Amino acid sequence: MKHSAHRAEAHRRAGLAAMRAQAWSQAAAEFERGTRLAPADALLWMNLTRARLGLRQLDAAIAAGREAVAADPAQPLARRLLADALVQAHRPAEAAEVFDALPPDSPRDHDWHNAHGNALLLAGRHADAVQAFFQALALKIDAPLAHYRLGLSFMHLGLRHEGVQCFRTAIALDDPTVRALALSLLVHEQRQTCDWATLDTDTAALLQAMDGADLALGQLLSPFALLAVEATPAQQRRMGALRARGLTEHIRPLPPPGPRRPGPLRLGYLSSDFHQHATAALMAEVLERRDRERFEVTLYSHSQSDGTALEQRVRSACEHFVDVSLLGHRAIAQRIRDDGIDLLVDLKGHTRGSRFELLAYRPAPVQLAWLGYPATTGADFIDYMVGDPVVTPLDHAPQYSEQIAQLPHSYQPNDRQRALPPAPSRAELGLPEDAAVLCCFNQTYKMSPHMLDLWARILHGAPRAVLWMLAWDPHAREVLTRELGQRGVPAERVFWAPKLGLAEHIARLRAADLFLDTWPCNAHTTASEALWAGVPVLTVPGPTFASRVAASLVHACALPQLACADEDAYVRQATALAQSPAELAALKQHLETRRLSLPLFDTDRFVRDWEALLERMAERALAGLPPAPLAAQPAV
Repeated sequence: MKHSAHRAEAHRRAGLAAMRAQAWSQAAAEFERGTRLAPADALLWMNLTRARLGLRQLDAAIAAGREAVAADPAQPLARRLLADALVQAHRPAEAAEVFDALPPDSPRDHDWHNAHGNALLLAGRHADAVQAFFQALALKIDAPLAHYRLGLSFMHLGLRHEGVQCFRTAIALDDPTVRALALSLLVHEQRQTCDWATLDTDTAALLQAMDGADLALGQLLSPFALLAVEATPAQQRRMGALRARGLTEHIRPLPPPGPRRPGPLRLGYLSSDFHQHATAALMAEVLERRDRERFEVTLYSHSQSDGTALEQRVRSACEHFVDVSLLGHRAIAQRIRDDGIDLLVDLKGHTRGSRFELLAYRPAPVQLAWLGYPATTGADFIDYMVGDPVVTPLDHAPQYSEQIAQLPHSYQPNDRQRALPPAPSRAELGLPEDAAVLCCFNQTYKMSPHMLDLWARILHGAPRAVLWMLAWDPHAREVLTRELGQRGVPAERVFWAPKLGLAEHIARLRAADLFLDTWPCNAHTTASEALWAGVPVLTVPGPTFASRVAASLVHACALPQLACADEDAYVRQATALAQSPAELAALKQHLETRRLSLPLFDTDRFVRDWEALLERMAERALAGLPPAPLAAQPAV
């Protein structure tokens, strides 16, 4: 026994030396030999967990971590290592439970409470996370990361004011990494609540931080923060590339696949949104109406099931549904490879809940980004960005790391089975019967002082018009009313719509006359809902994908004149339309009578065009040709 213990100790020392040199494979081998000689030694199992984490072998790290906890359940560090492995494996609920189970009398320091809070935050247990971060800050009040995470927890609980204060504290503590992270959330929350007093200064600081970001910071900062601010296409591409590289620099692609198995093209979709979500709502009918003889479809889902009719509808429309929520990145990639997927579509990009980085393993011969993230991913492992001639003109190619692949009309699919109830009367909605009702139902983070300047000009030029907005946030409603008043628009000309379910929302939309779009981030699904309800959408296309979406949608409704050349044209046209009931009625009649034949809502045409585009991608790959720009071609 003593001899075995002596040999185990020798392996431990050798493993530690290898770990100091970051020779992770050698370290893991030494610790494994040690655990075979001393299987009850928690320290050896902890060191093996560290080594396997260094190798990014998450399943093996989790197994070693469980052995360490079993050997010494009261050891805080053993639990932290196991929880870290579980968090990296996208299993935060299990990680939180590991922390929860530490015996009450075991010591807990600041780092313990901070890590526990992070697991709770990621697991969606936000109230518990707040308590954990309070405990962390009680031990170290000047910890910027704990303040930042506390702010995130408050934000998820709807306590935006408290969240903003936490982000400001994190920024003041001046850790460069945390400062940039906090700035991105601070700017978003300021926009969401329309707290604009320091918005310009804070936005400039955010853009400066992103312009100076290195690879380490880039992998933490989401480029999504740039979509609603005045960021250039070059800034969006650089941040996308930094994040993609930072998330995947350790990944090595799978070995090249063998010969393609015969049969229809195998199409895979990867997302966490196969439930009651805008993405699922947009693509449901596309999945249902596809050519089942030419395409076999698999959904790779890391969604939480919500049991809704939409979730069931999307699942039922496909041959295969694979829940990958508990699998690591490499395991998902291997499953996709084993399934023989020819084309893999990522529906998330740089959005919350994304796992698009697993495409760096190159599980499929053709990999493309579509629908979920309105900008380049910046990733060199995504072959195509799906757009259309308006949202992604071919001369915008320098903005994209991917090759542009154009659908002939709009990149956005739609569902003709969505509700279209009759409109309630304006009296029922509290709207004036004889006014031109101009609406904007975008979330408030897409609005700005400049947009209010333009809307005030329109309302001054059309004295019988009123503005109708969605009451997203009580504080924002108060601010917007006050700000419009300062621009000479009295409160009695501003009307507010409560949040409603989709069918009720579309019904009331039909009472509006004109939808006023925003930029640099347009209405997306919100705009197609308005067009479906027969409400024309007025927009100004900008230089980025997110600022060109509404223009794409109105072109696909045969209303290109609603994509204005500039802001002055937007004001002139909105003002003229608001004073021309006949012209507004003609636009609405166009949408009402041609609804199902317009390209935006002709699902059968969209499916033919989509499948033809996918076949063009697959044909290039099968011929051994690299990805190339694919200009719009209507299906034959």
